[in-house]
Formats: sequence, C-alpha cells, structure tokens
Amino acid sequence: MSEIRQDQATKRWVVMATERAKRPRDLAPKEAPEVQEEEHSPDCPFCPGNESRTPPEVLAYRDEGGEPNTPGWQARVVPNAFPALRPEGEVEIRQPHWFTSVTGVGAHEVLVESPKHNADLATMSIEDVSVAVRAVAERFEALQQDRRLRYIACFRNHGRPAGSSLTHPHTQIIATPIAPTNVREEIEEARRHYDDRLHCVYCEVMERERECNERIVLETDSYFVFEPFASRWPFETWIVPKRHSAIFTLGGAADIESLAHALHTTLKALHRGVGDPAYNLVLHEAPLRDSCEDYYHWHIEILPRLATAAGFELGTGIWINTVMPEQSAEYLREFVGD
Repeated sequence: MSEIRQDQATKRWVVMATERAKRPRDLAPKEAPEVQEEEHSPDCPFCPGNESRTPPEVLAYRDEGGEPNTPGWQARVVPNAFPALRPEGEVEIRQPHWFTSVTGVGAHEVLVESPKHNADLATMSIEDVSVAVRAVAERFEALQQDRRLRYIACFRNHGRPAGSSLTHPHTQIIATPIAPTNVREEIEEARRHYDDRLHCVYCEVMERERECNERIVLETDSYFVFEPFASRWPFETWIVPKRHSAIFTLGGAADIESLAHALHTTLKALHRGVGDPAYNLVLHEAPLRDSCEDYYHWHIEILPRLATAAGFELGTGIWINTVMPEQSAEYLREFVGD
C-alpha cells in the first residue's frame, strides 16, 4: 500500500507510490553516456579566449596574475548578459494597495566554474571545486553588504531537462529586493517548531536521521548528506551543515574545503550511480538581516530531474515519488568514495 509522508521541516506532503515503485538501479543508465563535448568550444561565451563575449568580470582567480577579462583564469564571475534584475536604481514599491510591484533592482551573476568546457563539479578535482565554492562565498559576502537586497539565490541547472541552456559548467546567483514566498513558508514552519520544542527543526532532522540510519548518504565532520524522509523526487538529496547558521557563510580555507568535499562526493555518487542525471541544485538560506537565526538553517537541495511534476503536483502541492529514499540512500552509498 502506498504511504503519504510529511516532511517535518516544511510540512510538505509526499505520496510514496509503492504500488508503482521503482528500484534505484532502474533509473541508472544501461550504458555509460558518450562524452561528446570537447575541452574548448570556440562558440561558447564562457570558454577562455571569449572573455569579450561576456560583461566585464566582477571576480576572477588567476594563478599567475594577468589582466582582467583575459584568459588564464581558474574561475570567474560575470554579470548575466541577459539579467533578470539589474543593480542600478532604488527599490520602490508601486501601487501598494492592490496591483503591487517593485522595481527590478538586484543582481544576476554567473559563476563560470572552470575554463574547461566539458568539466563538471562531479568530475573536477576537489581543488577546482574548492575554487568554485570560494567564489560563491566571496560573492555572497559582497552582495550581503547591499542593503537594497533582501535575498540571495544561488542555483545550478545541470542538463537541458533542468533548464540549462549552456553546457559549460556554471552556477547562477540572483539577488532580489524581496524575500521569496517559499523561503518565508519554510521559515514560518521552522519558527513554529522552535516555539514548540526550543530546537531547530533542521538540527533535529539530522539527529533523527542519524538515529534511524536508513537515509544517510554521507556524514563528514562538518556536513550531513541524506535523502529526505519525504523526498519529492527520486534521489532528492540534501546537504546540511552541522554548524547551525541561518545565513550561508564560510570562514577560511578549511570551511571552503569541507563544503567542496561534501558537494563533490555527493555529485560524484549521483554521476556514477545514476548516469550524470540532469538536476537543479538550490541553496536555501534566510533573507538578509532577518531575525530567524535561532530556528532557520541554511542548506543545499539537489533535485535530480528523474521524474516530471505534472497536474497532481502542480494543482495540489503534493508530490508523488516512485523511488523510496531508503533505497536511494543505500544505492548511493555504493558510490561514495568509489
């Protein structure tokens, strides 16, 4: 019989459709995918030598120095050529009594993670992944200083089914003058839990999952990686820092390397176990200057596009998952450290 599970952090409901459940191995490719991309593409605006085809960089790391917007970089951050929001102007609310709108002030940046066109966070070296994580942390620190901004979204669309239009490995950062509704709802549920139990729900989820020991994929000194009890998607995976913090912040090199290790290991397991699936990776954090430090907890959600959200999910907000997270976790553990 199918089971309807509730996520304790969000109170979201998910139907675990055991009547039509699939085994994790059923989603793995029968053959290894052919690698068709070259290390350099002359038509790609993100490849070295094509720096003039992007807006001027706002951040770049170069081993041997060099001029801005020239080759020789390890990773670079540039404004999106077709931004959803722009940094110029002031935030103004228009017609607030009914047809409310806010001026589209913000930032839309692209982190080019590697000079290699065919690189990927799952197959790059841990040193190169650390450079990409460092760049995200540095841009977050810079954008947090802008008091016009209320929220910083960081996400990675991998593969065309996940919405990626360019193959070259990249992550996007969008800073907005408003706080997203779904994050507000997460925070409100976390606040209710804290009021009832005087404990962060995300910290408690880690404790309960460790006791249960059925859905853990990886645990390091600093991060806890698991398949949520009420996973919406097959192989949905969360990376949660053990140190409680509402805002995404990393300290020195050790913090950066710790997150890079957890991220790299997790994506590598998905890459090897499920055949490089398309996925959306999203960082959840609290709105800037919000008073929810005690009860909200930043984290990363990886959502492989191995199923389709259709009418039932879109109409009800209740998801249907055909792969049990306990089985997904057991399967992925085979590829951790491989």
